[in-house]
Amino acid sequence: MKKKLLGLFTLAILLSIMLRFVPVGLAESTFKIKGVWLTNVDSDILFNKEFLQKAIDQLAQFNFNTLYPTTWNWGYTLYPSDVAQKATGVSLDPSEQLKERDVLQEILEAGHLKKMRVIPWFEFGFMAPADSQLVKRHKQWLTQQNNGSTIWLEGGVHKRVWLNPLHPDVQEFIRDLIVEIISKYDVDGIQIDDHFGYPAQYGYDPYTVNLYRLEHQGSLPPLDFQDKEWIQWRADKLTDYVETIVKSIKKIKPQVIISLSPNPQEFSLDYYLLDWSKWQRKGLIDEIILQVYRKDPDSFIQELSTPEVIQANQNIPFAIGIMTGVKGSVTPLGMVSQQIEEVKKRSFGGVSFFFYESLWNFGSESKEERRQFWQSVFSQ
Repeated sequence: MKKKLLGLFTLAILLSIMLRFVPVGLAESTFKIKGVWLTNVDSDILFNKEFLQKAIDQLAQFNFNTLYPTTWNWGYTLYPSDVAQKATGVSLDPSEQLKERDVLQEILEAGHLKKMRVIPWFEFGFMAPADSQLVKRHKQWLTQQNNGSTIWLEGGVHKRVWLNPLHPDVQEFIRDLIVEIISKYDVDGIQIDDHFGYPAQYGYDPYTVNLYRLEHQGSLPPLDFQDKEWIQWRADKLTDYVETIVKSIKKIKPQVIISLSPNPQEFSLDYYLLDWSKWQRKGLIDEIILQVYRKDPDSFIQELSTPEVIQANQNIPFAIGIMTGVKGSVTPLGMVSQQIEEVKKRSFGGVSFFFYESLWNFGSESKEERRQFWQSVFSQ
C-alpha cells in the first residue's frame, strides 16, 4: 500500500513539474501563421535599411514567422520593376529613402535568414491615386460610377480611382507585376487583399457596360449598383480573372502560396465584389487572413463564427487579421490580447497584425510595456 501511495505521490510530482513547462497559451503553439504587415503608410520601417534589419531581427526574436511587406502602393512598386517602368515611366517608388535600393530583396534576405516567410503584399490592388502617372497615362483603364465619376474619396480626403479589373489591359498589367515578382525573387507567396475587389458603385464604364450588354441580350446594367445579379456578374468576372493569375503563378512556381486578406464575406461581396468564399471553394487560395478589425467583442466573435469562415478554416490555413491600431485610432493591448484568445479558442491557423508601426506606437502603453506584451504573445 505504501509503495502504491509513494508511486502515486511521485507521479503527482512529475505531473506538476511537467505542467510548469506547458505554456499558458498552449493553443498558440498550433498557430502556423504569426504574421505582421509592413507598409510605407504612416510608418518609416521601409525607409531605412538598418532600421528595417533591426525590426525583422526583433520580430524573429518574438517568434513572428511571416512578413507581409507592401510591394505595390500609391501607384508605384517598392522594388525595381520593368513592368512598372513600361506602364508608368517609373520603375520604383521615387521616395528619396528608396533610391538605389531594392526593399523587397532586403526583406527577403533578412527574413529568410531568420527562417521567416516573406509574402509580398499588393496593398493598393486595383486602386490608384487620381494624380498618379499610371492614371495620367492610362485613363481608359479606369472604371466609373453610374454618374460618370471616377473619383473615390478614401477616408473622405484622398482622391483615388479604381482600375477596371475586367479590362484586358488592366488584367495584363496586374498579372505581369505579380508574375514579375514570382520570377525574379525567392518569395514564399503573394498576397492580395480587399483592394483586389472594387467598390460596387463602379462598373459603369464603357468597356464593362458593353461586355454586360453582350451577355444580356443588349440590356444595360441595373442603375441599382447593389442589384444582386449585377453584383454577382461582376464578382464572377473577377473570380475568372483571379483563376488566370493563379494558373500563371503555379506554372512558374507551384509551391508559391496564394494568400488572400479579405473583409468578411458578406461585406466583401456586396460592397467590393470580391467573392472570396467562392475563390476558396474553387481551390484558388492557399491561405486566408480575414480582416476582422472590430472593437466590439461581440461583433468580433460573430465574424469568427460565420458558415463561410468555419468551412474555409476546415480546408486551408485560415488566420485572423487583428487591428493593433492606426494613426489617430488607438487599440489597447488588452483588447488585442482578448482577440488573440478568441482566435485560439476556435483553433484558427494563426493571426496577423495590422500593422508593424502600431505594434509599438499609437497606444497609451509605454514602449517597454508593449515590448513585454509582444514578447509574450508567441512565447513558443
